[in-house]
Amino acid sequence: MSKYNILVRILDKIRTEAPATYTVKYARNDADIEKANQARARAFIHLYLKVSFGLLDFTEREAFITDDTMDGGIDGYYIHKESKTIYFIQSKFRTTEKNFEQKRIELAEILIMDINRIMDGEENDENGNKYNGKIRQMMHSIREMDDIARYRYKVILLANIENIPQSKLKYLTGGYPVEVFDYELCYNKLIFPILSGTYFNASDLTINIDLSNKNAGSKISYTVKTEHSDCEITLLFVPTIEIAKVLHKYKNSILKYNPRSYLEFEGQKVNSSIRETILKKSTNEFALFNNGITMLSDETYINEKIGQKNKAQLHVVNPQIINGGQTAYTLGKIYEENITKNVVSIFQEKEVLLKIITFIQENGSDEKKSEKVQLIDEISTATNLQTPVIGSDKFSNDKFHVRIQDLLFSRYGLLYERKRGEFGDGAELGYISRERILERNMFFRIYYASNGEINRSIQKKLFLKNQSSIKLLENLNKLDNFYFGYYCFNQLLKKRNQQSKIEKNIYGMVYAMTRLYKPDSIVDYQDVVSDKISIFPHEWEKFTNTISKSDPRYMRTFLDKRTEQLITTFSEVRWYRSNNFEEDILNFYGTDERIFS
Repeated sequence: MSKYNILVRILDKIRTEAPATYTVKYARNDADIEKANQARARAFIHLYLKVSFGLLDFTEREAFITDDTMDGGIDGYYIHKESKTIYFIQSKFRTTEKNFEQKRIELAEILIMDINRIMDGEENDENGNKYNGKIRQMMHSIREMDDIARYRYKVILLANIENIPQSKLKYLTGGYPVEVFDYELCYNKLIFPILSGTYFNASDLTINIDLSNKNAGSKISYTVKTEHSDCEITLLFVPTIEIAKVLHKYKNSILKYNPRSYLEFEGQKVNSSIRETILKKSTNEFALFNNGITMLSDETYINEKIGQKNKAQLHVVNPQIINGGQTAYTLGKIYEENITKNVVSIFQEKEVLLKIITFIQENGSDEKKSEKVQLIDEISTATNLQTPVIGSDKFSNDKFHVRIQDLLFSRYGLLYERKRGEFGDGAELGYISRERILERNMFFRIYYASNGEINRSIQKKLFLKNQSSIKLLENLNKLDNFYFGYYCFNQLLKKRNQQSKIEKNIYGMVYAMTRLYKPDSIVDYQDVVSDKISIFPHEWEKFTNTISKSDPRYMRTFLDKRTEQLITTFSEVRWYRSNNFEEDILNFYGTDERIFS
């Protein structure tokens, strides 16, 4: 599945979110391809608003989409109060993969944006035609803002554009700065975040607190000195529904420092226990049974004087959950599944312990930032006890693995799972098949096998052993070998008993197929492997015959009970488990010095 096909799946999923009143604009009958593509074009703007500003509700996003006749060249907008910026969006969705990645927007299409005219309060275009209702509503919203003088304007182009300097782009838009989301940026900054649940960062977070049962006040806090930075630790119980809402909105973006994401399958025991305590208990056993959540913050404020009886508010800046991610994410999933029901009653009177670690820094020097990151790593390692953290998890946030993830997605559309469970949402929602999710150790196994290091491909804990092997990323030819080997491996696996153990011979076959069949163009890899997999067994048999006839080291002698005769046969298992297996393959199929140097 290509990245473009993943995009279309996401857009079609957005279309299904449309209430019945929007049936015409977001037609769900794909038999009418023209209407389906028009609907996807509008959904494309929805995608930008969802990822960039965290607008989860369809109706809320739709209010900012102005794309229609007489829209003044503005397809959508958004008033971002935090950054004091008003964004004007122009979008060009292309209905084929080739056009989406290659076709450029015409400069004349940018010129039709009437931003200056609209911002001057003109309700008609130069020809006297009245702008549509959505544009006039935008004008009204801006006109009613008390602090509009503090705002700046920015144009967003969701389109490919020729290489034009910012100065000339500003000239085309009437003097406004422009940010271009070409096809690559759309894949990396819109699609990937949706798949990994990291599409909207929480810069400021407000949590409501119930004081009715807290005799000693809302919190306990004290200051801790460390060798890296002073910290303030705050302990308090917060309503589980508040954590559920946070995770429903921010998902994995608030778990960036957590060594793993939501463990849909591996964490079933813990997740089921959390679910049962929330869904089947009407009292607050959850506060007793659960170990709680640890959150990092740059600034933390608690106000108990908010004009509401028995209520207080917690405000944190740049929050990140580093422990209790399973708890938080499961609460978010429960909230999401019951959002159309009486969700408040499910969480009522159930609370969870929240520990907030606030960093106290005197300045923002690079040295201090480095010390903060080191301290975060140490805290994360020390606090993750509820679900055991395996060794590999501890290195999941290493820059090297982040770089592998970026490269494999941008070049091949593969999802390298450096953190266990991080693409669970994308798979569950049907955006991607689980086959496109690459388990982190499997990447190294296929990489080494396809590049002739077959003995190395079967070693244990390859993810741990390669936590900083930057050389892996320097040779794109080797990475292309891996990608071809990835298709080979999957096809070979389909021909085997899925329950059988993956032995070293399958990695030898991956290398053989890479040497025999790898074409020049990446786009042909999947088709070539599908075509050659049926004839490969014959090629492999020719190779094994040369070994079985010439090397006595792999012969096995046994007594035939029926004839009581000694029988000597070639043991393929003994051969591929030997240290000579790799050498035999390389001698037969050869190596490319340019690739394997």
